[in-house]
Amino acid sequence: MTRKAFDTEIQNIKDEVILLGSMVEHALLGSVEALKKRDIKAAEAIIAEDKAINKKRFDLEDQLVTLIARQQPMAQDLRLLASTLEVVSELERMGDYAKGIANINVRMGDEKLLKPLIDIPRMANKGVDMLHRALTAYATNDAEAAAAIPVEDDEVDALYNQIYRELMVFVIEDAKNIERANWLLWVAHNLERFADRVTNLCERTVYIVKGTFGEIKQSDDEFWKDQNK
Repeated sequence: MTRKAFDTEIQNIKDEVILLGSMVEHALLGSVEALKKRDIKAAEAIIAEDKAINKKRFDLEDQLVTLIARQQPMAQDLRLLASTLEVVSELERMGDYAKGIANINVRMGDEKLLKPLIDIPRMANKGVDMLHRALTAYATNDAEAAAAIPVEDDEVDALYNQIYRELMVFVIEDAKNIERANWLLWVAHNLERFADRVTNLCERTVYIVKGTFGEIKQSDDEFWKDQNK
């Protein structure tokens, strides 16, 4: 395979990774919107659509393993292909969080929400925004942009803590609220883990470009100072 053909195949894989990411973003936002509206049919559709996310992940893994075996890439090419295996795995798991939220919606049946959803949609929007930018950084080999994203996970964590405190107040006021509080707490937990996995994607992009790997949840200045030691 010529270098030009190899580069074309890599670009095709990157395009498919971005498509997978778009599917995950749609699933997460849709699952939260369905919960907000208590739309069971919409939640069931998201659960069914998770099969397409899984298939896309496994198809990409097959392409990547075949390309690695056939071309035996070196240096940054090998880092890119090996890291992309991790990226698609992370994205599939993030899709599972969306499916998990949809499952909670279904399992709640006719139960009303314990409280109006305010911070949960904020968590979802923030997580999806982080993912979108992380995938753009991956697609463009922008290590600096990737390294700047993980610190924003603190905003998601703060929202989770706020939700936890509010739900505990409802439980303290009336123990009968425990089950409905737990439903929403699990939703918030899924969203918190979703954002954590965005950090993993960012670390992979930095590894692809720089050849260094490690936690990057710190300020830009601190991170790049460590990388240049």
